[in-house]
Amino acid sequence: MRELHFPSPMLYIFSGLPGSGKSSLAKLLACELRAVYLRIDTIEQGLCDLCSFDVEGEGYRLAYRIASDNLRLGLSVVADSCNPIELTRREWEQVARESQADYRNIEVICSDPTEHRHRVETRISGVQGLRLPTWRDVERREYHDWTVHRIIVDTSGKTEQECANELLSKLSESPRCNP
Repeated sequence: MRELHFPSPMLYIFSGLPGSGKSSLAKLLACELRAVYLRIDTIEQGLCDLCSFDVEGEGYRLAYRIASDNLRLGLSVVADSCNPIELTRREWEQVARESQADYRNIEVICSDPTEHRHRVETRISGVQGLRLPTWRDVERREYHDWTVHRIIVDTSGKTEQECANELLSKLSESPRCNP
């Protein structure tokens, strides 16, 4: 078999509160790059449905393994999760390092609280059986301050396509984080 050389795979680590626009943007990026798309909500709801137990960190742990398998195959991965705490952010980065892949942290925010609340209160779940958080849940959610560089996309007042264009531009300008 002939050996082909491709750029190293990339792990795109999305983070952001529910309703910020993170899943919409992550899906657009996965389609644009033809990358593997992993959504924590889908994995966690599947575990709940199949195993009948309350999921805590198991969804992330399973996603790390699936991401690692795909990165080791040379495929880029878009990881879509709230990723609210320092621990999970560093664990995603560790997945990339152990898989000898580059990574980018991407935080999606909606800086307009009125718009953010409207999104949370009117959105429809794309995951069968998933109970979406209320605005009160979002306001009370633990979400740590960032301690490392990340790309920030503020979706407030913008269309999905405008946000996707902004993200692609920032990705092209931002240095890769390597193992």
